[in-house]
Amino acid sequence: MKEASLNTKKGTLRYWRSDPWDAGKDTLFFMHGLTADHTMFDAQISSFERDYNLLAWDAPAHGKSRPFEAFTFEEAAGYILEILDALSVRKVVLIGQSLGGYFAQSFFKRYPERVKAFVSIDSTPYGSQYYSAFDMWIINQIEWMAALYPLKTMKKAMAKQVSTKQRTYDNMMQMLAPYGKKELCHLMGVGYAGFLKDNCDLQLTCPVLLILGEHDKTGKVKQYNKAWSEQTGYPLKIIKDAAHNANVDQPEEVNRLIREFLLHDA
Repeated sequence: MKEASLNTKKGTLRYWRSDPWDAGKDTLFFMHGLTADHTMFDAQISSFERDYNLLAWDAPAHGKSRPFEAFTFEEAAGYILEILDALSVRKVVLIGQSLGGYFAQSFFKRYPERVKAFVSIDSTPYGSQYYSAFDMWIINQIEWMAALYPLKTMKKAMAKQVSTKQRTYDNMMQMLAPYGKKELCHLMGVGYAGFLKDNCDLQLTCPVLLILGEHDKTGKVKQYNKAWSEQTGYPLKIIKDAAHNANVDQPEEVNRLIREFLLHDA
């Protein structure tokens, strides 16, 4: 994978692309979760790099895409479009974990004709019907609530919550390492506030696969995924012995499900 950059008015966005790039192959764009970075997809990249063009980014204000001014989901969708246009990608498969699933849906909301398929990994749906007034109130409190915890304690708790495997815990701790307390808490606030502002009733007309770790205890992700599948008919695949970062906990099973989806449904 070759590192590249997109210069924006709010900061420099770093992303990684297949090298060489084969215009004849389908393109997969991996989008990580809140406070994470592209390294959470290392096991997916090594599995799919021979058969597909791959893209992965450090989302705005994450990882190597820092410093970065406050951004909106609309702006993030525009950055995705710029990256795709730079590589002449007409249709893309979006694979989003947690916050990355929000970015994928935000992009589809604005550019549906550019999306071939969507894989959600421990993310949650766009749609006002899924979230109660209390849910939305709690989400709006994340930044100040996070600030109540000592930084080291908060990072360890976050890493423990998203993992069942030591490698997943270590990966999350490594991704959290660059952040100071103020930046980390603000990033969480910006991410959730951005979702609430951009959320809308959205009908995804492309093929969709929902993946969920059976031990995902992050918020109400498990409950939202079950409702998402029930209301839309999208297939929901439960990953045994996996938590919120299911693709790191159980990469072989997640990769198998993605590959089958791409070959038969996308």
